[in-house]
Amino acid sequence: MNTQFQLSNLSEEHFTDVIQLGNLVHGDGYLFPDTITAIHSKGIKDGLNSSFVLYKGDLLVGFRLTYAPNNWQLDRWCTPGLWPIKQEHVAYFKCNTIHPDFQGKGLGGTLLSESISVLKKMGAKAGLSHIWMQSPGNASFKYFTKAGGVLIKTHPRRWHEDESLPNYVCILCGEDCYCDASEMLLEFDKE
Repeated sequence: MNTQFQLSNLSEEHFTDVIQLGNLVHGDGYLFPDTITAIHSKGIKDGLNSSFVLYKGDLLVGFRLTYAPNNWQLDRWCTPGLWPIKQEHVAYFKCNTIHPDFQGKGLGGTLLSESISVLKKMGAKAGLSHIWMQSPGNASFKYFTKAGGVLIKTHPRRWHEDESLPNYVCILCGEDCYCDASEMLLEFDKE
């Protein structure tokens, strides 16, 4: 990685920056103190941390929030019957966010690779994600497909009335989000 960037595991000292960048890129109410604390704890297993932040000096340029295998609950947008890997071996890629001024430089892929490296040590064989299909230029789908992710199922209006995001205001749709999510699985041994 370019030496101008500093990569480290997500820790409590990064929470304010992560919340600000997450809400800038995804919309107000996407992250807040209670959620980032819960997300952080779901990424830790056996003393390992699967979530990362990337800084350029004092500026947070990106982060990857990840849940360790067996540290997250399925919701109505998960279809484990369609997965080729048993649920207990599947991690969850919650969010990959890059500052708008640094998008398109491969930083998302770098953060993903770091998380995968740790997840393998935790016993994960795959990672699931719900890819934001209306992301600018469909960058989310393109980056996850390039990494080896395969489509499982598309869920219309994934973030509409999501109980886990009660105050979410989508940057594209406003309070009534119409964005779709593609449930995608990335098998690590197929890299």
